Amino acid sequence: MPSAIPEIDVRIIPPAQRHPTIFGRLASLTPGSAMHVTSDHDPRPLHHQISSRYPDEFDWEYLSQGPEVWKVRITRVEAGGCECCCGH
Repeated sequence: MPSAIPEIDVRIIPPAQRHPTIFGRLASLTPGSAMHVTSDHDPRPLHHQISSRYPDEFDWEYLSQGPEVWKVRITRVEAGGCECCCGH
């Protein structure tokens, strides 16, 4: 039985704690696992931050695109990349 995808609803988190909460959860995702983020605005700045900090490590998919509720699925990509011994 597959486990439920964890969700962070930033609408109920104080603004200063939103991105730290999300990045903390991202760090715990294993390859192939996902999380949902729900917001009252387009989380495009978050997408940019994730892409900048972790290039090619996460996929981003809009599930709802407003105008009142925005929801995205963020998935850690499966292991792959180079053929060297470092595991990237």
